[in-house]
Amino acid sequence: MRAVKVFAPAKVNLTLHVTGQRADGYHLLDSLVMFADIGDRLTLRMAEQTTLEVVGPMAEGVPEGADNLVARAAALFEQPVAITLSKHLPMAAGLGGGSADAAACALGLAELSGDRDLPAGLAQLGADIRVCLGRRAARMRGIGEEVTPLPGLGPLAAILANPGIGVATPDIFKALKNKQNPAMPAKIPANMNPAKLISWLARQRNDLEAPACALVPEITTTLAALRALPGAALARMSGSGASCFALFHGQEQARRAAAQLAAQYPQWWVQAVTLA
Repeated sequence: MRAVKVFAPAKVNLTLHVTGQRADGYHLLDSLVMFADIGDRLTLRMAEQTTLEVVGPMAEGVPEGADNLVARAAALFEQPVAITLSKHLPMAAGLGGGSADAAACALGLAELSGDRDLPAGLAQLGADIRVCLGRRAARMRGIGEEVTPLPGLGPLAAILANPGIGVATPDIFKALKNKQNPAMPAKIPANMNPAKLISWLARQRNDLEAPACALVPEITTTLAALRALPGAALARMSGSGASCFALFHGQEQARRAAAQLAAQYPQWWVQAVTLA
């Protein structure tokens, strides 16, 4: 039986500016997103009814029922499918894992069925779905519906770290006192080399970082540990947390620093990655 395998890369919000809030409660964002070379993996096979099995090192606690975003994405297609989701990203981690998995499921089903037209309702599953479908460096604005690819950015050497804490995104937004903050510059410079890109990123923000640190002290600890690593050029929280990243000027430097951090905090999830 033919199987389609799809990679669902981790999404990293290198910046996240909260620029407003709509009358319906949705927050307006301006974010520069890149994707890592690690992530979850999905295998899809045609079946008589849709099923979802979750395996892998981060499978514990991941729901296998109809409320899983992967199952919800599959339900938008007419073709029943047996799905195996191999989880390698922590849950509720600010890395877009659920949205990346749902987007990968949709791309895999499109390939499996031969129908390249994705269902209109797919984007309603989450604000990150559109950018995760592209899986490339992009600027994401509004409530996620405006995605502008940013070719020529990266690659960046980085470490991703999560202290083993899941964070509820609504709680972080609720704790954000100022919902009206400046956006990123109207034009993001193209074709920046890694050093210039890191310098540019350092002048931007994640507006959710301060309220997240106030609610979840482990994030403050994670950021401090990342900033103390030799060669760390910039450390920041990704998305609404609890995962954080540090950027480096070389892959070997990042790998050595990741090994040091993992030795210091063996209970943490730590990965040296390339963002592109």
